Amino acid sequence: MRRTTAAVSAALITALGAGCATSGKPETKQADAGVPATISWWSTGGDDETAAFQKAADLYKKSHPGVTIKVQTLSWDDAYAKLLAASTSRSGPDILSGGLTWTIQFGMRGAMVDLRKYGIEALRAQAQPAQWKSAVSPDGTVYGVPLDMSTHALYYRKDLLGKAGVTAPPKTWDELTADIGKLRSAGVKRPFSIDWGNLDWIGFFNYLHQAGGAFYTADCKPSLDTPQAERALSYWVDLYRKHGAPTDTVAGGDALETGTAMVSGGSWIAMSLDTDKPELKGKWAMAALPAGPAGPTTFIGGRAVGVTSYSKYVQQSADFVKFLYSDQALDAIAAESRARNVAFIPPRPDKIATSSFTPEQSAVFAGIIKTGAAAPGCPGWDDSAPDVAKQLQSAILGRADLKTALSEAAKIMERNAG
Repeated sequence: MRRTTAAVSAALITALGAGCATSGKPETKQADAGVPATISWWSTGGDDETAAFQKAADLYKKSHPGVTIKVQTLSWDDAYAKLLAASTSRSGPDILSGGLTWTIQFGMRGAMVDLRKYGIEALRAQAQPAQWKSAVSPDGTVYGVPLDMSTHALYYRKDLLGKAGVTAPPKTWDELTADIGKLRSAGVKRPFSIDWGNLDWIGFFNYLHQAGGAFYTADCKPSLDTPQAERALSYWVDLYRKHGAPTDTVAGGDALETGTAMVSGGSWIAMSLDTDKPELKGKWAMAALPAGPAGPTTFIGGRAVGVTSYSKYVQQSADFVKFLYSDQALDAIAAESRARNVAFIPPRPDKIATSSFTPEQSAVFAGIIKTGAAAPGCPGWDDSAPDVAKQLQSAILGRADLKTALSEAAKIMERNAG
């Protein structure tokens, strides 16, 4: 999930509370696998992304003429609530895709098929391990598999770094803060800002893992009462309070255009920066985020795709989901994404070189993703995330000390775990 506003988060929590009674409803009678099937796929994202996925669906039809797949767009703003409502009423799409951990939440309510019954685990060896783990339920049930990837990168103005005598982007936390100081001394008023994850748990995720911490233990117990978590929050807070990162979110491209020297932002920024901001062409570059004391681990986002338990065409739908990992499908999606100037990183690391980005950009993302980590797939995380973010914000805004903010966030996660 790329962006979550406070209003949307509140709506999602309300919808989650209303959706707990689905598992007791009877299963939909399945149609015979050999009969013609018209399958609906509700895809969270934009219309251009839907068009790219439709290319894979049309390609599948060529070898399966009895199966027609129609892809429909859901916007990120209300997709979760719509999908959860469909799960509650047990009427809606045959296939759905959305945030990486969403299918787990729907599956726990009886609304998703365990795709292991249809041979889906054969895809596991092809997926990025951390992302696969995030999409799979802690008990091993596979309600959905990764559909694509997104990640963070450090975007920087070569000309502004050069003005400060900085010859290469920072590679460590210490180098980042040192370079911010050099940029300020050179008269650069906005040395650093955060786009994706600004004042949000996604932004903290990078520093938490780079310090050697995590939101949960391996057995899904809250894990924020650690020295690693405190060290990460201390550094993150200092980026705002001591080093001037703005608390107001400015889109990455806009920040670079208006004189920000370095921006931590989503992978999709690279897709359209030259076309949206032509005056920056040749002036910017990108690199991995600076590594912390435990290493360079960076957040991997993306979508998961799964099959609903109320579909009449479960077998055909599951077969199509497997097809989405084929070379043919991924090449078709990437080609259409490239034609539409839309970001697409395949869920298979060995296919990142054929993403919709340039070869140079793809190589940067491949390196970042190799050591990446994804959102926790633990019970209650999607319920907890918005309020966890609020507790982290309280430390940045000076309303709570580090230990209190982390303790209160852990309490929220503990309450929602049941």
